[in-house]
Amino acid sequence: MTLLGSAQAQAQDPQGKPTIVLVHGAFAETSSWNGVIAELNRRGYVAIAAANPLRSVAKDAAAISAVVQSIPGPVLLVGHSYGGPVITAAANGNSNVTALVYVAGFAPDTGESALTLSEKFPGSTLGSAITPVALPDGGRDLYIEPEKFHAQFAADVPEDEARLMAATQRPVTQAALAEAAGAAAWKTLPSYVIYGSADRNIPAAVMAFMAERAHAVKTVVIDGASHALMVSHPKEVAAFIEEAASAK
Repeated sequence: MTLLGSAQAQAQDPQGKPTIVLVHGAFAETSSWNGVIAELNRRGYVAIAAANPLRSVAKDAAAISAVVQSIPGPVLLVGHSYGGPVITAAANGNSNVTALVYVAGFAPDTGESALTLSEKFPGSTLGSAITPVALPDGGRDLYIEPEKFHAQFAADVPEDEARLMAATQRPVTQAALAEAAGAAAWKTLPSYVIYGSADRNIPAAVMAFMAERAHAVKTVVIDGASHALMVSHPKEVAAFIEEAASAK
């Protein structure tokens, strides 16, 4: 009720501002967007941190698509990390999506996966920080080892906060990271890319490659920022999202 009410109020905004739907990635959860949401609210935007199941790209995209379809009026989709493939798929078939914003997020082409893209250029140290947990169906959930989380995922976040992030991280299935993407919505929608130069999950070279390939309207690199730049640099990320939301 709250979600729909907020979206309906936003749709009646005479300025026509889109609702911002923020999609977290692996090893994170919705509260990772708290700082960005606070900044966007101050700028007059309604922002919703949608829960990403982290089970499979297709199923996760369907869950996000359902959120998008519940919102009357324009929507800007924002994806972090593995949330990138999810918004890339979720935008398909939803005519109210105006643009895609990748915040240190994968922007796969058809047939690519998060795993294949992360290995396209050297630099990721994620593999050595992962610990698997066997699932009843034979699959595996992947976590970042808590003692490695700060350095690997959020090196520019205060240690106490990074410790909490490690404790509340949500796992992604190994199958989801290996799942091939379908139609790439960035081929038909304006795309924006922001990432950190010190990202240890997705190498900066991979982000630069995807941004150039997608003909991103704008690309911003935050010097020294980690993979968790929405936590460490919420003002810069929110300002970038606003730029995408207000583009004509």
